[in-house]
Amino acid sequence: MEIRRADQIANTLEQLVFAGEFRDGERLDEVKLAEQFHVSRTPIREALQVLVASGMAEQIPRRGVFIRQPGPVELMEMFEAMAEIEAACGRLAASRMSDQDLDLLAAANEGCQQASQNSDRDLYYSENETFHQLIYRGASNSYLEKQALQLQNRLKAYRKIQLQLRGRLTQSMNEHSEILRFLREGDADNTAKALRDHVAIQGEKFHQLMASFDR
Repeated sequence: MEIRRADQIANTLEQLVFAGEFRDGERLDEVKLAEQFHVSRTPIREALQVLVASGMAEQIPRRGVFIRQPGPVELMEMFEAMAEIEAACGRLAASRMSDQDLDLLAAANEGCQQASQNSDRDLYYSENETFHQLIYRGASNSYLEKQALQLQNRLKAYRKIQLQLRGRLTQSMNEHSEILRFLREGDADNTAKALRDHVAIQGEKFHQLMASFDR
């Protein structure tokens, strides 16, 4: 129960960061947050560790946990790098994924479809993570998979929040279906392009959402 509550708190804190309620470099006070969320400090500590693990916050020994927000240029570069890494994974996976791997990918995509129909963005992102991770694994290159997983985790909050934009879930599903089709066809070039565009669009949507917060 507390673990689920910690995840909920972490999600809310992410939203507050994006909305400008917390500044880059600001210390997250466990006592104040516990009062704000009407919980003990245990789920707050767990929530803060979720933020630290995702790279949205930094833990400094004997000082506490501080918000760590990349600047717009760094974030753009991260999305750019992620797009190229995913494209490379897709290019390799197109010729290396087995029929069983593709069936697992289709099942993950079906999970995304059900979440999309229910407008459940949290579940959609969870299934979406699995979808992408199966492609990383399908590339059969452990070093590339490790790099993809690290950057996926670092961009998690930013890729997740862009799903709030109207129509984005449906658009993302269409992109997934295209990626899956190209993988089944063994079309390396189009798989790479579809994945590159998919991640690039996520970056664009994130910046669009941030611009709406600033108004």
